[in-house]
Amino acid sequence: MTTPLAPSEWESANARFLSASLSWIRLLLQRHLAEHAHQTAPQARNEDAGERPSVDAPRSWWRGSAARVADAGNTTRADGVPLDDVSFSGSPRGSGAVSDKEITAAAAEIAAAESVSPEPALVRLAQRLGLSRFERDTLLLCAAVELDPVAGALCARINGDAQRRCPTFGLALAVLPDPAWEVVSPHAGLRYWRLVELTRWAGDGVIGAGLAADERIVNYLKGLNHLDDRLTPLLTHLDPPSGTLPPSQWRVVETGAEHWRCEVAPVLQLAGPDPAAKRAIAACAAAECGLAAYQLPAAMLPQSAVDLDGLARLWDRESALLPLALYVDAEAVDETGPEPPSLGRFLSRLAGRCVLATRESWSDLGRPSVVLDAAAPTPAERARVWRESLLPTADPVAIDALAAQFAVEEAEIRAVAEMAGGRAEAAWPACRGRTRPRMDALAQRLEPRIDWDDIVLPDPVLRLLHQVADQVEHRTMVYEQWGFGARISRGLGVSVLFAGPSGTGKTMAAEVLAAQLKLDLYRIDLSAVVSKYIGETEKNLRRLFDAAEGGGCILFFDEADSLYGTRSQVKDAHDRYANIEINYLLQRMETYRGLAILATNLRSALDPAFLRRLRFIVEFPFPSPAERKTIWRKSFPAAAPTEDLDFERLAAMSVSGGMARNIAVNAAFLAAADGARIGMRHALAAARSEFEKLELPVRDRDFAVDEVGAP
Repeated sequence: MTTPLAPSEWESANARFLSASLSWIRLLLQRHLAEHAHQTAPQARNEDAGERPSVDAPRSWWRGSAARVADAGNTTRADGVPLDDVSFSGSPRGSGAVSDKEITAAAAEIAAAESVSPEPALVRLAQRLGLSRFERDTLLLCAAVELDPVAGALCARINGDAQRRCPTFGLALAVLPDPAWEVVSPHAGLRYWRLVELTRWAGDGVIGAGLAADERIVNYLKGLNHLDDRLTPLLTHLDPPSGTLPPSQWRVVETGAEHWRCEVAPVLQLAGPDPAAKRAIAACAAAECGLAAYQLPAAMLPQSAVDLDGLARLWDRESALLPLALYVDAEAVDETGPEPPSLGRFLSRLAGRCVLATRESWSDLGRPSVVLDAAAPTPAERARVWRESLLPTADPVAIDALAAQFAVEEAEIRAVAEMAGGRAEAAWPACRGRTRPRMDALAQRLEPRIDWDDIVLPDPVLRLLHQVADQVEHRTMVYEQWGFGARISRGLGVSVLFAGPSGTGKTMAAEVLAAQLKLDLYRIDLSAVVSKYIGETEKNLRRLFDAAEGGGCILFFDEADSLYGTRSQVKDAHDRYANIEINYLLQRMETYRGLAILATNLRSALDPAFLRRLRFIVEFPFPSPAERKTIWRKSFPAAAPTEDLDFERLAAMSVSGGMARNIAVNAAFLAAADGARIGMRHALAAARSEFEKLELPVRDRDFAVDEVGAP
């Protein structure tokens, strides 16, 4: 067994092999040129004598005498002899033609240079792409024009045209040993793998077309093995994470690497909502198999079938020349409908190691596939990394809260901890900032500005709200440390329904929870979510839930009955698809791991099956007179200039908390316009306007200022 060479030694050995191969090609061309000149000489003499050459004569015979053919090139030979002084035999004038002995000796030199490990680049390429010896020699002939000026000049003389310095299939069949006609076929290796490019001149067929070796292949033969420039604009290199993956993700890596080590490797479908986890798993699986992973967005695939096939062949060729794995990112693909045909065709044509990253697995890819679930590290794994990354004095409760709330990767945890200086209290807002951009384009962020002291609700309602906050804060303890999570596969998040008339404090309660939990609150814009087109509503909701899976926010669905209405009896196609939407929403709510709050004015309109899946149902009653009095007092800030406000009389009006706040703000503007303090006449005037706006009964005596005295 040959001892493998070091990289520098292999480069020298490859150069020797290539030099010997080019010398052999040069000798073959010189001999062919000498034989060609011998056949042409009688014809040239006839032409000089005024005789017209035969119509059936080769094109080069029309070039006339040997002197005219010599004009086709005026460079020097590799050995320094001017080509003007080289006869058609390729040797200096006066010497004999190239002998079989010379060619045999050159072939023996090639064989000797080939006996190294690793094998020379040309030999390796032929083995990996399944080229025959004649195809390999034909490729060498085409590359010789790029690597050896003499070979190009000789081809130009043979072609009878100084501009046609490239060989043809006809020349390869005439010059090289063991010719095989199938090399011309578009299904043969040279043309199938685009190793050579054809240039057809007017009147030429495939046999007479010029052949040029692909630039990437020429560089490969010289020992320069870099990714093809035509692929670099489409691809992004995936580096494995700097640290080790958590055990839950490493098990997926080992499974994927095991499948890739099979002779016929399947496509690895990495399904799940966490793109970062899928990229890390794919990069590590590739590294385990000695491969470099590159990411290709599915949106970058060409739509033309011809271009798609060309891209697939180009990637497979690169996979044969380099240890590569392809990560096809289909996260942005609409998965609610059928799979895009371009992506399916592309995957079916690939033969190398490939990963398909999707939210949910696809049924048919045109080739064997294996579905693997990729998820973020578990809360326990995240807590371990937080403990390693934060200061030893960090509060264990704060660490558990970070681990439970933010589903981020290990590398991101370490980056946040470093940015926070190892302090848990600084890591929390940093995590919020990192997860916030995922949601800003999908929903409206509400900035909480109130706390428990600003909301007026009955004691039973307040107790339920505190229970909601407690369950969010202590999820890690209950699910992970106490083992309840091991027995529950669904419903690990907290889903809450706020039901009650408009203005009774549902939105305020959501803000209070967001302030208590130190999380961003996002109100879902239903006009952007609900769509009349089939499948669009599910697609929009999936984007929302996937973006929120990182845990840095609270989802607040206002007027949720428009989304979670009662399923109807199927009478037509519209009813059937409407029920499909509801079924999907019920399923997604049950699997969502964060805090989702749904608000409705009509609890009776909600589907009973949906109510069963909720963790809490909080009823917001219309405020009593005593509660309204407290609401009125809190509606006017301490800094507001008030005068003789009769809160007893204001509390007698049947208004909700939202109405009271609107009235207080409008009264303040009325007072500001008058240049006076906020008094009863401003409050009553604003109340009358609010009642008229809402088309509520208005009695003049209820808003008469004279009953309380004019200012």
